[in-house]
Amino acid sequence: MYIDARHLENHSLIEGDVCIIGSGAAGISMALDWINTPYKIILLEGGGFEVDEKMQDSFKGKTTGQRYFPLQSSRLHCFGGTTGHWAGYCSTFDSIDFKKREWVPNSGWPIQREDLDTYYPRANKLVDIGPYPYDLKFWQKKDSSLVPLPFNENVIWNKIWQFSPPTRFGTKYKDTIVHAHNIHLYTYANAVNIDVNENVSAVKEIFVRNLEGKEHIVRAKYFVMACCAIQNARLLLVSNNVAPKGLGNDNDLVGRHFMDHLEVKSADLVLPKAAPLKLYMNDFFVTKMRAELAVHEKKQEEFKILNGTASLTPKLIAKDNIAMIDKFTDDAQKTIKMWEDMKKEFKDGKTLSTSTMAFGEYELFTRIEQSPNPSSRVYLDTEKDAFGMPRANLNWVLTPLEKNSIRKLYELIGQQSGATGAGRVRMMDWLVDERDNSWPSFLGGGWHHMGTTKMSDDPKDGVVDKNCKVHGIKNLYVAGSSCFATSGAANPTLTLIALTLRLSDHLKTIIAKEPNKRPKTS
Repeated sequence: MYIDARHLENHSLIEGDVCIIGSGAAGISMALDWINTPYKIILLEGGGFEVDEKMQDSFKGKTTGQRYFPLQSSRLHCFGGTTGHWAGYCSTFDSIDFKKREWVPNSGWPIQREDLDTYYPRANKLVDIGPYPYDLKFWQKKDSSLVPLPFNENVIWNKIWQFSPPTRFGTKYKDTIVHAHNIHLYTYANAVNIDVNENVSAVKEIFVRNLEGKEHIVRAKYFVMACCAIQNARLLLVSNNVAPKGLGNDNDLVGRHFMDHLEVKSADLVLPKAAPLKLYMNDFFVTKMRAELAVHEKKQEEFKILNGTASLTPKLIAKDNIAMIDKFTDDAQKTIKMWEDMKKEFKDGKTLSTSTMAFGEYELFTRIEQSPNPSSRVYLDTEKDAFGMPRANLNWVLTPLEKNSIRKLYELIGQQSGATGAGRVRMMDWLVDERDNSWPSFLGGGWHHMGTTKMSDDPKDGVVDKNCKVHGIKNLYVAGSSCFATSGAANPTLTLIALTLRLSDHLKTIIAKEPNKRPKTS
């Protein structure tokens, strides 16, 4: 069922059993999981079905600290969310990502990798990839030409990625959501405030607005925030009429520990003679899987480094690549067009295919986790958007641990290359000096917004518990990558969907135990 909230009578009351705020990958994944259940699900989208410049303006904010992408275009404020310009990279988090690591401050999840094993295959299906295994031997049985570099796997191993088409949730799942009898999708229903009871133990209702000046009230048994890491934090912070610091923020943790993956060209691998490295090549929007070089868990512990990977691109191609942070504009439509043009060029065969060609030099490109740093944070500005909400600003702060980890990654790859005769590694100038903690101008992120409502058992260490419930508020949950305690080496989409499906199962268990006192529907 679909309703345009602009056409409702002003101050309408919307009621249901579960209210999901946000219709990106997390929100839609959860809504799909509740289809054909006996519950009325409210799915709120602040925008419409297409990207709109006026809606994107509400995501606008300042950035300080390390240079970052324009906030108003790094997330899409429409049905389907940022899957609208997602590149489709998928891989699972590693076991070490969930562990408390004494060399990584503020690390450690209250769950383990095994807690997501049931949900990763389900997430795989939602993004149209499969089969599920992320194991090199499995893929080699399907294609014997996937030959790895001859490295010691106890030092450098091959982490497998799979690629979604990419699935645009706003396109693929629109009809399913709109025609589901128990899913009530409201577009142009932008959440602006969460109202709680006097002792801040439960949400009573939320208020939504649109640019036509209408405001509506939403009531439900349970509320799930699925707005993305920056907007989840923003909504909690602005909901301060009862809790002066904002909801879930008694310990000043909402908005803190913002993380992205550091993505940067870092070194070159020079082979003794030109050779194809099919296993590691990625012809965008065509390749189904590839491997990246990663450091074994025991070596991460030995050298006290973060988890990260190195991907390979033929130097002939990489030398002309412009850093993504220099390509990215504040116009979301241009970003969408950039991805669609790239996809069309590969599909039409206008771009050089690298999967079977032999090259002598390959650029090594880093994707590495960011240490969860409380100084890296989202906070509220004094300036307000068209909905009357204070804008969200970002202070992106890195530490020497990130740079030291990148350097050690390439030292280990270099040692393995030399020891096996596979080649030699030439680190780029910005990475050579161990005393230099500065970053090159072309350092970017993956637009992978994580953290800000960190998961923890103790309210003094995080914002939500192991079931993604906001500490101290019995019916308010958070879905998506804002719950991540650490960011791992893999792109977040697959894991955030898996975590959302886990939350969905938990809510089903909770709501099934309650007496049948559903609110009246209007």
